[in-house]
Amino acid sequence: MLFRQLEYFVALARERHFARAAAACYVSQPALSEAIRKLEHELGVPLVRRGRTFEGLTPEGERLVLWARRILADRDALEHEVRALRTGLTGELRIGVIPAASATVTQLTDPFCTEHPLVRIRVETSLRSRDIVDRIRRFELDAGIIYADGVDTDGLTSTPLYQERHVLVAGSELLAGSTAAISWAEALDLRMCLLPKGMRGRQLIDDALATRGLVAAPQLESDSVATLLEHARTGRWACIVPRPWVSTLGPTAEVRVFDLVDPVVTAHIALVTTAAEPASVLTTALTGTARETDFATVDRRQR
Repeated sequence: MLFRQLEYFVALARERHFARAAAACYVSQPALSEAIRKLEHELGVPLVRRGRTFEGLTPEGERLVLWARRILADRDALEHEVRALRTGLTGELRIGVIPAASATVTQLTDPFCTEHPLVRIRVETSLRSRDIVDRIRRFELDAGIIYADGVDTDGLTSTPLYQERHVLVAGSELLAGSTAAISWAEALDLRMCLLPKGMRGRQLIDDALATRGLVAAPQLESDSVATLLEHARTGRWACIVPRPWVSTLGPTAEVRVFDLVDPVVTAHIALVTTAAEPASVLTTALTGTARETDFATVDRRQR
């Protein structure tokens, strides 16, 4: 009964709405409200500020929700451990992925699923590194693939995966006389589409340009790397993207890929999981797969 009460309470803290929390837990709103009231009675403290609608958690509630998430995560980890002893790994693994790595996450998930066919994986893309780290700490995600630089990963286990390198993808006729490598100044002469400011991938580009006193002024911005590449495929646009994304273009004569030099822009990509002990059998297995995977082959296939 306690676990159910904690589940309802965590759902309410996440949804911040009684009806949505009840729907997420597949129970009626009165049932959810009554369970949370019983939890408050058993603990002897108010957890929820109530008016005509949900008005937030009390200070006691804000503290308890952290413990509730941890207790539920430990319960799930224990259940996974017991099932693994009986039948092998089972359960669900929730992975958050930055947009830049959504083209390479299969290098991790495919071999993991092949080795552990009873495990279900849910991948969420288009997340920022800090959001992924925060959600792992709140036990809303089990693992994440993030930019390792400039993010506070204190309390998490970080496993290096690969070094990302940015390249220019441009319509074949836009740089017909150019070699395989061009300068940033040459790139900015093109009709450019880029990730929006605020995303780490764009920050890497802007920082590189700043070292040469240059500023990007793209005509089009999108938070989808796939959208940028589709514009390049028209033959009239250029974009700057992580090299592994080039493989998603397939055989095409519409675009060419150029290395950007002086400076070369790279970033470290890592897998992060909670460092809590005992570790989850699922995240332990995922980390093991990551350490055995040669992510460098992703980049070599694009050269």
